[in-house]
Amino acid sequence: MDARAYQAARRMLDTRFGKIAYVERGHGPVALFLHGYPLNGFQWRGALERLSPIRRCVAADFLGLGYTETGADQDLSPHVQAEMLIAVLDALAIDAVDLVANDSGGTVAQLLAVEHPDRVRTMLLTDCDVHENSPPAKLRPFIELARAGRGAKEWLAPQLADPAFARSDKGLGGGAYTRPEHLTDEAIAYYFTPLLSSPLRMAQFDRYAVAFEPNPLVAIEPALKRCTIPARIVWGTNDQLFDTAWAAWLDRTLPRSTGVRLVPGAKLFFPEEMPDLIAAEARRLWGA
Repeated sequence: MDARAYQAARRMLDTRFGKIAYVERGHGPVALFLHGYPLNGFQWRGALERLSPIRRCVAADFLGLGYTETGADQDLSPHVQAEMLIAVLDALAIDAVDLVANDSGGTVAQLLAVEHPDRVRTMLLTDCDVHENSPPAKLRPFIELARAGRGAKEWLAPQLADPAFARSDKGLGGGAYTRPEHLTDEAIAYYFTPLLSSPLRMAQFDRYAVAFEPNPLVAIEPALKRCTIPARIVWGTNDQLFDTAWAAWLDRTLPRSTGVRLVPGAKLFFPEEMPDLIAAEARRLWGA
């Protein structure tokens, strides 16, 4: 599914949090896909195509990201993002979901699992915030830039203006993609254009990063240790933000973890680059 087809499939859902952008494909039990920062649901296009024959796949854009529209005073913290997703599920008459999450979406997935366990059947977690590593220490310089209101202007805008720069070692492609060429011109435009479309959206891009402090995950460790949701952890070995030690932490903390699969050489956004792998792991988890 290219960006044009994904855009054509995009719908807007009115909620008390604003108009939530989402794409839905397939039929059957629902799988809910939670994207990373600064991406949107387009990150999961390959997985949606492969899993829609066996699941009703829903990919929603978080508050402050993607094509979701929300007010200037909207709280963008992970707890509120989780409540927004519950509102989406309620509006779509969805009782429970299989979660598939990456990056900051993994924070929201863990909160959903402990705060709304009746709404989560299974949880497939890829490289993401875990326990004390939220936000990751290496991300703090960027968070300070965002706190000063300069992240969108100084980090994001140059990448939209110059896709080659976006794929360089100084851009998102070189830092977060296993093969930077997978961050295509089309994907750069689809991801970054809405975030730079107005002063409000630029401010929300910055506020999203800042909203992950204080860290919400340390407090839920006891609840994660009691969590009865089947889980699978799939982790890249070359992620500069989320070391494989955190995959091991999840595996020993979640009582019904089915183990860890390490993906050699993979970086943060490998789920977008390797949809066959994600689909295979999801099918295995759901089959179990």
